[in-house]
Amino acid sequence: MMLQRSIKQFWQTSVILIMLLLSSITGFSFNKELIMKKRILFVLTSHGEIGNTGEKTGFWLSEASHPWAAFKEAGYDIDFVSPQGGMPPIDGNDLKDPENAAFMADAKVKDALAHTKTPSSIDYKAYDAIFYVGGHGTMWDFPGNKDLAQIAAKIYEQGGIVSAVCHGPAGLLNIKLSNGDNLLKGKRVTGFTNSEETVRGLAKVVPFLLEDELKARGAQYVGTENWADHIEVDGRLITGQNPASAKSVAKAVIKALESK
Repeated sequence: MMLQRSIKQFWQTSVILIMLLLSSITGFSFNKELIMKKRILFVLTSHGEIGNTGEKTGFWLSEASHPWAAFKEAGYDIDFVSPQGGMPPIDGNDLKDPENAAFMADAKVKDALAHTKTPSSIDYKAYDAIFYVGGHGTMWDFPGNKDLAQIAAKIYEQGGIVSAVCHGPAGLLNIKLSNGDNLLKGKRVTGFTNSEETVRGLAKVVPFLLEDELKARGAQYVGTENWADHIEVDGRLITGQNPASAKSVAKAVIKALESK
């Protein structure tokens, strides 16, 4: 018995010494990569048409690419999920934007987009945050997706962050917590304003106005001038108003995760 205990102690001590040696050789970056790497789940729409207008839509490219660049720089891993899985439709495909171009040229991103995960395949325990990317398609297929809502609720209740930008907060409308409350109840949020939707010419085309529905769910909606970079942070719920706010949302998520 004493021999077994001695052998166990020897191996435990050896493992600790090896890790200390590796840490001294590789420094903090080793520890950060091994221990502190965060994983973010990006949610993309599968819906590709704006009502009966004949106009195509999808996820808004810069609302994925700008946060992707920020999370990548922070050393985070990113996975993509969509309601239907597979290749999602893309809108706002401006490749003159350097971050859009880098996103679309990245081999890992190309493969991940072509094979976005389905909600049923997601293990919520693997993620530190969920990020709902915007685009008009979200107004049709985010609110009614119970699987995505459940994933977000579980990430939130395990201490993670729920975030969204522009029309992405459509995915927040029906997130119910284990106590029966809507996630949005009493929370300070933002999202695409009624004014911005009117200027875009789609206020009477979209199935609902996002600003109105956020308020109807008990959220304290805060908007600002059209197209301005604006975010709201209420604890572990972080939202952005429009495409200009996408990177700011990502930076706020990073700040929140790094302060935990």
